[in-house]
Amino acid sequence: MSFPWAQQYEPKNGLTKFLDEKLPLPRLVYNAVGAGYPVPRNLSYFWNFGVLAGFCLVLQIVTGVVLAMHYAPNTLVAFDSTEHIMRNVNWGWLMRYAHANGASAFFVVVYIHIFRGLYYSSYKAPREMIWLLGVVIFLLMMATAFMGYVLPWGQMSYWGAKVITGLFGAIPLVGEGIQNWLLGGFAPDNAALNRFFSLHFLLPFVIAGVVILHIWALHIPGSSNPTGVEVKKESDTLPFHPYYTAKDGFGLGVFLIIYFAFVFFMPNALGHPDNYIPANPLSTPANIVPEWYFWPFYAILRAFTADFFFVPAKLMGVLAMFASILVWFFLPWLDKSPVRSGHYRPLFRKFFWFGLIPAIVVLGYCGGAHLSTTTILLSQIFTAYYFLHFLVILPIISLIERPEPMPYSITEAVLGHDPDSKLGPKPTTASPAKA
Repeated sequence: MSFPWAQQYEPKNGLTKFLDEKLPLPRLVYNAVGAGYPVPRNLSYFWNFGVLAGFCLVLQIVTGVVLAMHYAPNTLVAFDSTEHIMRNVNWGWLMRYAHANGASAFFVVVYIHIFRGLYYSSYKAPREMIWLLGVVIFLLMMATAFMGYVLPWGQMSYWGAKVITGLFGAIPLVGEGIQNWLLGGFAPDNAALNRFFSLHFLLPFVIAGVVILHIWALHIPGSSNPTGVEVKKESDTLPFHPYYTAKDGFGLGVFLIIYFAFVFFMPNALGHPDNYIPANPLSTPANIVPEWYFWPFYAILRAFTADFFFVPAKLMGVLAMFASILVWFFLPWLDKSPVRSGHYRPLFRKFFWFGLIPAIVVLGYCGGAHLSTTTILLSQIFTAYYFLHFLVILPIISLIERPEPMPYSITEAVLGHDPDSKLGPKPTTASPAKA
């Protein structure tokens, strides 16, 4: 977004002038994350999680490249090479634990980032493309994480690969062919491990490319903010540097304290103990579960236990699991409310905090728990609510809700007054122009 009051980049010496003329990288950085990029002055710490997600991606790429130098993608030695990294490679244990816990940290940060976007309606115009690219990033993350989970070739790795790739077999006519094509055979074996390793190494760089598009799309309309009111004047903004670089630096420091607490003191807390047992196709684990960040979607998959007319239960579960994420692509058009921020939407706020969030938490619990009548029933109830929330409740709320009065500008939201608001009547309810 072009702000007339944004500070302009000016080369200071011969070298920077030469670079600015031949390869204007300093100007690009200055306009992207420096004083040349004004952002709303009322951003809360929830806006730190975009930067934290970028840090997690870099962390995963760096540690992943180091681990790839010592890992052998062969079913005969994959488990042993993982143990070799842990026991014999200098600082290998640190790289392995940093990478494994970094995946969990990445998903924690991204989930908070997504929930912030849902609460503050960051998917609304003019930021639809930012949201759509974010959903693409999340799908790529899920694929990358699943393939990474297979690489240690422990019990949960093998059986997780068998269960997840078996889902494609539920697709009529072509399902079995797709499953065999993914695995390179009829069961997870050396061909599958090689493919998953190659894709697990490649996809983070694809994610990095989509992240660049995501940031590029962000800089066209500018950042959203907790009020949902668009920037009107210079007093509504602050330069990204030094104000938000300092704020992001503080957030990064807090993140690293928590992250290294897991890496050094409880590195296996978020993993599964069965994955420290070598893969055995003849011994099925008592409870096959994916990593914790897949549990809500796994619960949706397992919620379908009976055929629906001529549609098998397994196919229904697969379709519902994928639809639970694909529905996010349509949020910019499902939510027709002219108000963005949940702060000014009382009905939306109640359904978000007491409906959607508990539903996802319960689904997460059911996805990681042993199958029982209770967990299946809870999964079915909250799966139904999950889809009702996005497809029925949210559109209805956006039409019937009566929003609370909104501030005239970001300046008024921060300081409690805005002299320019005297130029016209202060709105008592939100309108598309003000929201």
